[in-house]
Amino acid sequence: MRKTFIIIPARMASTRFPNKPLAMIYGKTMIERVWSIGISVPQADEVIIATDDPGLKEFAKGFGAKVLMTSPRHLTGTDRVAEAARVFGEEDDIFFSFQGDAVLTPPWVIGAVLQEMLDDPSVQMATPAVLLKGQALTDFVQSKKTGSTSGTVAVFDKQRNALYFSKMVIPYLRDENTPIFRHIGLYAYRTPILQKLSEFPEGPLEKAEKLEQLRALENGIPIRVIPVDYKGRTHGSVDKPEDVAFIESVISKEGELL
Repeated sequence: MRKTFIIIPARMASTRFPNKPLAMIYGKTMIERVWSIGISVPQADEVIIATDDPGLKEFAKGFGAKVLMTSPRHLTGTDRVAEAARVFGEEDDIFFSFQGDAVLTPPWVIGAVLQEMLDDPSVQMATPAVLLKGQALTDFVQSKKTGSTSGTVAVFDKQRNALYFSKMVIPYLRDENTPIFRHIGLYAYRTPILQKLSEFPEGPLEKAEKLEQLRALENGIPIRVIPVDYKGRTHGSVDKPEDVAFIESVISKEGELL
């Protein structure tokens, strides 16, 4: 029977933010916040934290999480998710990679991606994106004009299969009716595709854009893009210690997700 897994890759040895999973955000650790989001997604059968740190494993078990110890040699979170798929996955199972710092991700965004794959067995890999409008679009375009590499655009066809992802604003913004979708860097995979991706080398487009999802497109693996609505919530994650203050300011203004 097909199962859906949310895997939360988490590492303590981040060079920019050591011990990041245990950072406190309004009285609760980051890892527990992300796990709480995961277990609130109705389409998920299991939520598993994947880490190489024994201390984090014991901490997470303390608040009720299921934990998989993974190899310390993994270079990316996707590698940890691929190992989880080798341990738990059957041929048609679905694995959602949910970064351990994505603390502002609404559970319905994850649910929409999983539901697409449950409804359409032909979809091998899927990812969400948000249509930018009004001030959000203006701010995004302006940031790109100043040379910012933060934020990625997704372009897709009529079947919502990705054509390209870029750090540039594409397509050309001819007028305010040109659809610009900001990509949300979360992915769901069926087991065989996840294993293939973990074996492919980095390609020239991936190197140029610094976007690992281009590895799939460069190797002929289609990615279904799921337009989602944040329903007024702010998108954000924690990359460095000073991001915690931003996350707390969002929660203070918009309230808790759960």
